[in-house]
Amino acid sequence: MAQDSAAANVVEIDQLRAIPLFAGLEDEQLAWVRGRAGEVRIAAGDTLFAEGAPADAFYVVLDGEVQITKEIGGQETFLATHARGGFTGEVPLLTGTPYIATARATAPSRLLRFDQGVFKELLALCPTVAGTLFGALGQRVQIVEATMRQQEKLAALGRLSAGLAHELNNPAAAGHRAAEHLREKVRKSRALTLELSRHGLTPGQLDGLARLIGEIEGGAGGAGGLDPLTRSDREGEIGDWLDERDVADAWDLAPTLVDAGLTVERLDALAGQIAGDALDTIVRWLATTLAAEDLLREVEQSTGRLAELVGAVKKYTYKDRAPAQEIDIHDGIEDTIKILGYKLKHIAVVREYDRALPRIEARGSELNQVWTNLLDNAADAIYDTAAGREGGGRITIRTAREPERVLVEIADNGPGIPPEVIDRICEPFFTTKGVGKGTGLGLDISHQIIVGKHGGDLHVESRPGDTRFQVRLPLGKGGGAGAGGGGRKGD
Repeated sequence: MAQDSAAANVVEIDQLRAIPLFAGLEDEQLAWVRGRAGEVRIAAGDTLFAEGAPADAFYVVLDGEVQITKEIGGQETFLATHARGGFTGEVPLLTGTPYIATARATAPSRLLRFDQGVFKELLALCPTVAGTLFGALGQRVQIVEATMRQQEKLAALGRLSAGLAHELNNPAAAGHRAAEHLREKVRKSRALTLELSRHGLTPGQLDGLARLIGEIEGGAGGAGGLDPLTRSDREGEIGDWLDERDVADAWDLAPTLVDAGLTVERLDALAGQIAGDALDTIVRWLATTLAAEDLLREVEQSTGRLAELVGAVKKYTYKDRAPAQEIDIHDGIEDTIKILGYKLKHIAVVREYDRALPRIEARGSELNQVWTNLLDNAADAIYDTAAGREGGGRITIRTAREPERVLVEIADNGPGIPPEVIDRICEPFFTTKGVGKGTGLGLDISHQIIVGKHGGDLHVESRPGDTRFQVRLPLGKGGGAGAGGGGRKGD
């Protein structure tokens, strides 16, 4: 634990002058610093301040070493180390945010502590200290922001990869299971086909069987619309019918025959055309063939879903395309929804698209980062409410044409953004999420992409149950090729 004490008794003027931050101060100024500073002693491993805690002090290292880290994507990320003469804590005091990182001693350390009020007086009374701090501040913010942007991209990529792996695993597993069962059905069908050939069916009987299969494949009388009770009753009737005629595995075959739309009446018609003991073989062959068809459909659906996801990923990244090209804004939004399917599956996504919108020239892959950030934030907001937990979450995506611009609005029915912070949501490092859940860079990155690279505009309106992020992008060529322009953030 840190221990505070008055610095006046333990720090001499010469010691202060030896610290680079105070090297340019006059004796009177050094005396003022000596009289206002407190001393903090911390052991190795102790925390000086924690990420997310209210920022209340600025620190200068007298002896020892302090390491600065930040939690990003659930992992502690190293940012910097401050040894003798180094200082920390100035960024949140100057920006009015909580501590954006954690400071922890890596060795027994002794530091000067300046409370928030004293820190502001220090800047006013000692211009050389202010100059040094602001000079270092610019470099530090650039280093921290670059590190965090890279980590944010990696964290976002990790989240997308994990979600995509989950989405790919479901159809892959379903297709694998269906293929295994299909192999078994094909073997049974082969054996039953040979057995069927031994019964010497007449051409008329074979034609009747072919017509029945054709009706089933055409969907005549399918059971897709049956309620569970009616389906159960029909399975019981067919099971009894098969039992009475000594058909093997009657109760295993009944569900498949019901799914195909067969009824007792249609089976009676089939039995009326078949003589002798051929009925048992025909019914089992028919059920096996129908089951194989169902499994084939499952394999087709699974592989189709895999191809759809892979295609969405390729389009999402705009692989092998120029950075700026003419795009349909809806394609990128839809690809993003597919990629985020794992996170949106319990949320109703309502589309209100103006399909008559013209194509725009833009950096497609970068705009997809914007849609990802906005949809991901909307989903997080919804899941933090009863609407998310009870399946009442809703995201509405609306596109429209405005004079010289295209509007994309992403709205959610989450709790809303507090009025006192709405103007700050696009500031670097500012986040309303808990420690480790957000870097405070997602909306800042989105703002830079929309405004800085596309000459567009990002605007947000929010009240409880209705938060709307509105992205406006220029129409026509040139708007997406890095055109400059202003833009509102959170006004």
